[in-house]
Amino acid sequence: MKTLAQAISATFRRIQFTPDLLPADLIGTMIYNPRDGAFTTRKGPVFAQIILADEINRAPAKVQSALLEAMQEHQVTIGDATHPLPEPFLVLATQNPIEQEGTYPLPEAQVDRFMLKLRIVYPSREEERQILDRMATTSNHQEVRAVVTPAEILAARALVDQIYIDDKVKEYIVNIVFATREPAAYQLDLGPLIQYGASPRATLYLTLAAKAHAFLQGRGYVTPQDVKSIGADVLRHRVIVTYEAEAEEIDADEVVRRVFDGVPVP
Repeated sequence: MKTLAQAISATFRRIQFTPDLLPADLIGTMIYNPRDGAFTTRKGPVFAQIILADEINRAPAKVQSALLEAMQEHQVTIGDATHPLPEPFLVLATQNPIEQEGTYPLPEAQVDRFMLKLRIVYPSREEERQILDRMATTSNHQEVRAVVTPAEILAARALVDQIYIDDKVKEYIVNIVFATREPAAYQLDLGPLIQYGASPRATLYLTLAAKAHAFLQGRGYVTPQDVKSIGADVLRHRVIVTYEAEAEEIDADEVVRRVFDGVPVP
């Protein structure tokens, strides 16, 4: 993430989440100055363009929830003052998928604010060899040349907003989301497997992610394949499966796959 920030000339902060972390350690606090009897604002590490919340589930919910306003509103309230965060603003978080000792579950409201959830698997044999060639050294210093500026990122974001999406594709996106809530209405036998369906944010982020995917493919319009390509990353953390599904070793990824297989494509 530090390399990414350097490549786009953005400010970067890494926050190590621990059980003793406090909300003020993230967003900042008011400091009393006894000399003049006034309070001054000390901003926390969240005031950067790219934030890496490392092992976010190692801090309790009250600390995790300190990011809610920042992620949704791109602002932070300290005391009675509201401070805007720099743009572009991006929060990335990591979780260890194996070690669960000393961790806390993330609040659903916060999980829903993450646009995408990616699952990082083992690298391929060729990728592993590249890692060996590049990183098997005691010196980890790498020169990174900036290739784009934050202003150009914001300009690209404005261009993504102009990507055309047909009404039929919009209806397809809505159908996908509603199929996670009311699977029987779409002739899907998934009711016993889904405890909670995707939220309205899923509809918004599926649309935005599909537009961004089309932009990266060099197209000015969205196709259903764009929605399918990005769908699992948008939905896997928004579809909550039942205990019955867990007993059958069916996870959210499998449920999402069945939804995309069962909803007609325009």
